[in-house]
Amino acid sequence: MQNRFEGKVALITGGASGIGAATARLLAAGGARVMIADLNAEGAAALAQEIGTGAASAVLDVADYDQVEATVAETVNAFGRLDILLNNAGIGTLGRAPDLDVQEWKRVLAVDVDSVFFGCKAAIPRMREVGGGAIVNTASISGTHGDYGLGPYNAAKGAVVNYTRSLALDHAREGIRVNAVCPGPIATPLAAPLIEHPEIAKEYARRIPMGRVGQPEEVAAAAAFLASDEAAYITGAMLVVDGGLTAHTGQPIFTDYF
Repeated sequence: MQNRFEGKVALITGGASGIGAATARLLAAGGARVMIADLNAEGAAALAQEIGTGAASAVLDVADYDQVEATVAETVNAFGRLDILLNNAGIGTLGRAPDLDVQEWKRVLAVDVDSVFFGCKAAIPRMREVGGGAIVNTASISGTHGDYGLGPYNAAKGAVVNYTRSLALDHAREGIRVNAVCPGPIATPLAAPLIEHPEIAKEYARRIPMGRVGQPEEVAAAAAFLASDEAAYITGAMLVVDGGLTAHTGQPIFTDYF
């Protein structure tokens, strides 16, 4: 397990914190060379320095295709190849349709959905050059179910879920696998406003069968598995990492009453 990514090169978007940072550390520990790309230049550079030899950083707005293409080229120039892409960058917003700003809607879709297309468009030709690769998209349980007040995020992550399936079909014969992780509530900067709200935190503890929110490292482990040769016969899959939250129909807990 220690050397399962030896000789592999990975590009991780949204890599400076949360799930992206945890995955960067895990892939590097397994022998991969990693490019950590993020709008947060200082955070990405600090993580690359922490990891040490075999890590580099790049400043990237994933909603800009030219920047994505340049970052993929920078990764190949730095490390000689590209084997793994983690399309992880994402944002969300809260509000009902009549109250949402149009530009806010467009920004969520650009960062969460356009970025996946941009990353794949730029990376897949590089993966073809080395005979294949693995793409892991960070989707969400919000892409498989609806949430109150998270319409743009639900729309975006639902698109990522189904686009992952389409990509997997299109590129399976090229040795390029495409899968997604679907996290539930995870202790990341993106989710902090929700999971750190005292009343919402109590509700999560009540609703999640495992009784707690997840940690970035737990999602990173799932992403690393999908990126590894251990998942060689898995493509087009959605790996849910949610403590059992979406296993529930939403009906009352009948055993509490009988």
